[in-house]
Amino acid sequence: MGKNKKPDDFGFVFSTNPNFQFQNEHEEATTLEPQQQQLKVWIDRKKRKGKEVTLITGFIGTEEALKALGKFLKTKCGVGGSTKDGEIIIQGNKRDKVIELLLKEGYKAKKAGG
Repeated sequence: MGKNKKPDDFGFVFSTNPNFQFQNEHEEATTLEPQQQQLKVWIDRKKRKGKEVTLITGFIGTEEALKALGKFLKTKCGVGGSTKDGEIIIQGNKRDKVIELLLKEGYKAKKAGG
């Protein structure tokens, strides 16, 4: 299998039942208000060849909202990063600045890890 192969989103191929009604089990995630978010901010070095990154976990919401928050944090910190798997990765040790920015935006954020 190649890396670019997309998974089957629906999980079925064909139904012989003429009365079959497709029901999409994938519910659209709703984004919680910033005051309801419980974000944890970590410093991580694992699998990064000793380089530090700031990792923000615990975000509950849509992928678009996660990317928007990631872009906001990357812009304010002046560094690169990414958003994937419900996590925001900011390059470098920017934990204190990220917590300060999140608190200003109304999120509940706290330090986690060592």
